[in-house]
Amino acid sequence: MIAIRFDNVSKSYPRYLHVTRGLKASLLSLSQTVRAFKQEKFLALHSVSFEVEMGESVGLVGPNGSGKSTTLALIAGVLQAEAGRVNVRGHVCPLLELGAGFHYDLTGRENIVLNGILLGLTRREVTAKLHDIVAFSELEEFLDQPVRTYSSGMVARLGFSIAIHLDPDILLIDEILAVGDLHFQAKCREKMKWFKNRKTTIVLVSHSTSDIRELCDRVLWLDHGKLVGEGTPNEIVPLYEKSQLVGNSVTAGV
Repeated sequence: MIAIRFDNVSKSYPRYLHVTRGLKASLLSLSQTVRAFKQEKFLALHSVSFEVEMGESVGLVGPNGSGKSTTLALIAGVLQAEAGRVNVRGHVCPLLELGAGFHYDLTGRENIVLNGILLGLTRREVTAKLHDIVAFSELEEFLDQPVRTYSSGMVARLGFSIAIHLDPDILLIDEILAVGDLHFQAKCREKMKWFKNRKTTIVLVSHSTSDIRELCDRVLWLDHGKLVGEGTPNEIVPLYEKSQLVGNSVTAGV
């Protein structure tokens, strides 16, 4: 059964221009200036099509600006496609920007409850999971301190710990497996393997090709908003690594 389907999906963003002819001249021809701003766009994804089976682990690779994070945001429902269709089946848990929803004047304990509810759990469900969340984060002694006193690594650890206890059908991961120290990073990878063995659908964005090889069944290669390669990690990763060493973008399909 298909968990995620992209059918000729395109997404663009406004490309903001510098006013080079002077503020006064631009204001005197304001309609032309506004029209120029509206017309200038950055195409993040261009007619991208793929499917992800339920229980499959898929890696997204590509240089910065290739459309990887946009793809995750479309799957999560944070963004809407301008053209084409995105179909997602199941409860999605996005591990994209850890701690983004935290209220920094609240304690770690209070933020666990708040974020759990915002991510779809009831207060009773959050309370039942509280011990496991805290134990995984290893932040017991800081739990009743305001989050504004936490380091960025502690915030990310708490955010990761909340997200992985939500029992998702689809797990979206964007460059967050390097959270905290080496010990905690190892815990994160082991938890990802647990999700994989449990047949949770995983979509992983990472510049670490070792993570892609270890955790993914299949790899999608994006470049300049286009899908230029698709296959197993052993097929795609060497080609992608070679392209990065050469420093050239891919202009034709693999």
